[in-house]
Amino acid sequence: MDGETVKITLIGSDLAIDGLEFVYRGELEECEGCRMHKVCNNLTPKKSYRIVGIRNSAVHPCNIHHNGVCAVEVIDSPVIVLIDAKRAILNSEITMDFLCPEIGCPNYDRCFPEGLVENGKYIVTRIINSEKESCERGKNLKNVELTPKQA
Repeated sequence: MDGETVKITLIGSDLAIDGLEFVYRGELEECEGCRMHKVCNNLTPKKSYRIVGIRNSAVHPCNIHHNGVCAVEVIDSPVIVLIDAKRAILNSEITMDFLCPEIGCPNYDRCFPEGLVENGKYIVTRIINSEKESCERGKNLKNVELTPKQA
């Protein structure tokens, strides 16, 4: 885990699988008043995470998860995305903006996939392919892997 920041959070015990990647969607109304509220909801909404460890076998009751929740260790998970080919430079830092008006474009979900945070800072950690893909706005795009920049 090469210097990556590990966070402890709670997840449904049925989902507590080492290596599982998920997008934290934010807290739910049913979480109000629960004594585990702060630990369950200590991640950034809409951000992608990977489980890298299961803390212990203690299962806590939960209003959402039928079989309760347990403690896991998570790190930020990389996200595969199409970006402007000019910005696709290995190990460079980019800030993700969601300014494209072409919501109906066939590439829109690949340019703004689930797990990216708007205005989040990312490092281009891998160029997936060298082929350029075009968009409806005439930009040349490349498929890359972005990893959230560690603070």
